[in-house]
Amino acid sequence: MGYKNQTIEIQFHFHPFSPIVEVQMCIFVAFLLMYTGSLIGNATIFLTVWAERALHTPMYFFLANLAVLEIFYSSTVAPLALVNLLTMGRIPISLSGCGTQMFFFVFLGSADCILLGIMAYDRFVAIRDPLRYTLIMRWQLCVQLATGALGLGFLLALQLTALIFHLPFCGHNRITHFYCDVLPVLRLACGDTRMPEAMIFIVSVTILTIPFCLISISYIFIVAAILKIRSAEGRHKAFSTCSSHLTVVLLQYGCCSLIYLRPSSSYDPEMGRVVSVVYTFVTPVLNPLIYSMRNKELKDALNRVMKRHLLC
Repeated sequence: MGYKNQTIEIQFHFHPFSPIVEVQMCIFVAFLLMYTGSLIGNATIFLTVWAERALHTPMYFFLANLAVLEIFYSSTVAPLALVNLLTMGRIPISLSGCGTQMFFFVFLGSADCILLGIMAYDRFVAIRDPLRYTLIMRWQLCVQLATGALGLGFLLALQLTALIFHLPFCGHNRITHFYCDVLPVLRLACGDTRMPEAMIFIVSVTILTIPFCLISISYIFIVAAILKIRSAEGRHKAFSTCSSHLTVVLLQYGCCSLIYLRPSSSYDPEMGRVVSVVYTFVTPVLNPLIYSMRNKELKDALNRVMKRHLLC
């Protein structure tokens, strides 16, 4: 009972980016603009796909799901980070609050990475076997794949969060980060961390290494199939639909791999905090820009939706 009473009262404080108020305010403005941009951009993509019947295809179904995931994923981190930037890290988070934030961060982030792998498979089928695309990527399979990404992300996040927050926390309670990330919180635990570290490795391999390998294999076949297309226009269209997805993949997987596919003992808090900014703030705002700028079909659909609403 003594341990339980002790853990209930534990509160964590986040380490500010800078002790200088003016620097903190500049970072606050930058983060606020990126967060607002990600909400507007991803909501626009989702609403455009939902409103435009021409986009009711498997590719845009997965893109709309990715946009919704990005909204919730960034919203798991951004609000509390913005508050702590304004208050110089003086607003604490409870043990249960920290566990909740970590769970949703791992859950949504894992589902996001798995969904990017599914999108690569979708593009592979569309380019390799276009005549049978609608037969293979039927709606039932698309829903099952999207649900599977959420289910797997949920199970991995639940197990990892439970293992970490089963440990006792003692000593200082300052997290060298701007949210309850896995490795910074684990460093505050004073028990045996071998099981959580093993689980971090399993989760990282499951959501980063395996999907990235599948994406790489898919793109080898995709490039081979594109090179067989005789018309230059056909090759350009095929490359344009894949290049936006590949750009997002490299950003997301590259940054996450720098943090989670390394031994826990080599974790650098400062580097971890800087790299985390990329996949929690920068990538969610870039994703809709990348997809909309490089996708003529989506841009045309957005223009049609806007014209309909302006005429009304």
